[in-house]
Parts: sequence; structure tokens; C-alpha cells
Amino acid sequence: MTHHTPGHAATPSGQVSRCQGCSLCAHCLPLGLAPDDLEQFDAIIRRPRPLKRGALLVREGDPFTSLYVVRSGSFKQVVADTGYRENVTHFLLPSEVAGLDAVGEALHPTSVVALESSFVCELPFASLEALSDRLPALRGALYRCMSQELHRDQRLHCLLSFATAERRMASFLLGMSERHAARGYSPYGFQLAMSRADIGSFLGLALETVSRLMSRFQRHGLLAVRGREVTLLDLPALEALAEQGETRR
Repeated sequence: MTHHTPGHAATPSGQVSRCQGCSLCAHCLPLGLAPDDLEQFDAIIRRPRPLKRGALLVREGDPFTSLYVVRSGSFKQVVADTGYRENVTHFLLPSEVAGLDAVGEALHPTSVVALESSFVCELPFASLEALSDRLPALRGALYRCMSQELHRDQRLHCLLSFATAERRMASFLLGMSERHAARGYSPYGFQLAMSRADIGSFLGLALETVSRLMSRFQRHGLLAVRGREVTLLDLPALEALAEQGETRR
């Protein structure tokens, strides 16, 4: 599945709105803002900027000054261990916010890297905080984003602590399905822009294990893979597997 960069729409004042013409507005940070409030939010957004595959959006240790909403494309969030090896901690899809892990900190604790050609909308945090003081709905939306980030980290910790490799992979695929569905995309077919090595790093699995599991899932009719395109063929079976089961060898 390919994400397209949405067009712009004109506001009543004649200025170009980055939000009102965006197909992701109903799923994004300004969700629920009144039209006048949306214009104020729009005014603090820095011009959406493109990043090529492999480009750094933020580098671990950079000063924290802004949040970034993914407008199109996707990203991985990574942290370097003591051996300078890259560990993937999260994948970001359109409408999701990069930089939340740095709120309240002077420096970014992770790097964010584009997995494909992508666009982001930059929100200078000082401007966002000032606007949130005037718009309670925006502050509530920001708190929701931060709460979701915390909940995601808790779920991942539980998954990596107790789940088998098969449960980890099934849960990952179902999570991607749910996130695409929440944005109005198909829950059955989507592109995995990340490499299998990145998936392994995220799930705490070896690259060979990820490849073996994907092959096994295909052999048992759970999914089909063509390049980076994945089609989920049996969601109930994947859900059962994510709960506790194992596929036949």
C-alpha cells in the first residue's frame, strides 16, 4: 500500500491550510478542534518537509525543540546500545507523532529514521505548549498521544518478556493491521517498509527467526508475501496465535 501526500485546502481567510485539506486530519493530533482553532493550530506548523529513505529526522542526543507528525511514509525509532548497534524501539505510521519520548527532556533519547520517502509536519514545542494553554481540546489530544505512547511501551515490554517468537510475530502483524485500519486503510493488505532485520530488532528476534516465521506463516495459509507487500489471509488464526498457540511445523 502506498501512502500519498494529501493536498492543501484554502481557509476562509484565503491562507493555505495544511490540516483541513489533509486526509489524515480525522486521525491526527488536531482531531476535534473547531475550524477557528484548527486555523490557529495550522499557523504554528512549519512547512511540511520531505525526507528520503534512510534520512534522519532527529538524531539521538539532538536538542529537543519540536514534535513531528508523520504526514506520509513511515519511520523507525532507534537507540544505540553500548556497542553502537542499532536497536529498533518503535515504527511510526502516518498521523503518529515522533519526539514524544523527548517531552520534558533537553535531548532526544532516540533517533528517528525514514523507512521510505516521507513527509512530516514540524510542530515547535514552545508554540504548541502556548497554544495548548488556550485550547483545552488540543492539550487533551496531546495527553492522549503521550498516554498511547506509554501504553505501547508497556505492551511491548510484556510481549518481549513472556511471549514466544510466534506470538511476537503474530502480535506485530495484528498490530500493524489495526493501525492501518484505524487510518482508513485495509487491515488485510499493507506494505512493510521496514526490513526483516528491523522487525527482528524490534521483536527481540534474530533475522533468521523472522524469515523462518514468515515462511511458516505462509506455508500454513496465514499470510501471503510479495516483496514488501503483506496480505493477511486468516486474521482469526493469527489472533489465536497471538494469544497463546503455535503453528504446526
